[in-house]
Amino acid sequence: MTGWQIYAIGFTAQILFSARLLLQWLLSEKQKKVITPSIFWKLSLFASFLLFVYGYLRDDFAIMFGQAITYFIYIRNLQLQGEWKKAPAVLRIFLYLFPVLITVYSYNNDTYDIRNLFFNEAIPFWLLALGTAAQIIFNLRFFYQWIYSERMKQSLLPLGFWILSLFGAILIVTYAVIRQDPVLFAGHILGSVIYARNIILSRRSYARS
Repeated sequence: MTGWQIYAIGFTAQILFSARLLLQWLLSEKQKKVITPSIFWKLSLFASFLLFVYGYLRDDFAIMFGQAITYFIYIRNLQLQGEWKKAPAVLRIFLYLFPVLITVYSYNNDTYDIRNLFFNEAIPFWLLALGTAAQIIFNLRFFYQWIYSERMKQSLLPLGFWILSLFGAILIVTYAVIRQDPVLFAGHILGSVIYARNIILSRRSYARS
């Protein structure tokens, strides 16, 4: 696969991530509070699928790791909203198994060399550590959101989610600049603005309650 095709996959994923944020933001502005439409999680899941593939094709462990730890949280939020069971059973099974299947298949066919992930000449170990730490912080927001939503018995995006989002996005932008990755940079620059705006909306909502 050529470089431009790989970047096309990455940019498509980031466009979908940005679209979910823009849609969520516009609907929240209309309601004057932070809301969580089901399309947010559907676009998140599809974009995560594509970005996992992008990270795999670029031998970028930080990207793959970041998507792997949130992929199933997207599915869980669709379950909480009652949307997951509406999808065809074949699609649900495929999405459940995809991350495992691509890893096992590639490893068994000698196309997946774990040394390329942890000792990639294009990514010094210190930079890999920065990118991985950034992804962990950025994606902790979904563990926080998941636990919060489970307690409330509904899919919600609380204030802490947006604070972690903004801090993690700033670190990922730093990683993207050093890594010279236009896909990560474009996606998280836009996201940072929306995260900041949702923090303001959330604080106003808490102040009124």
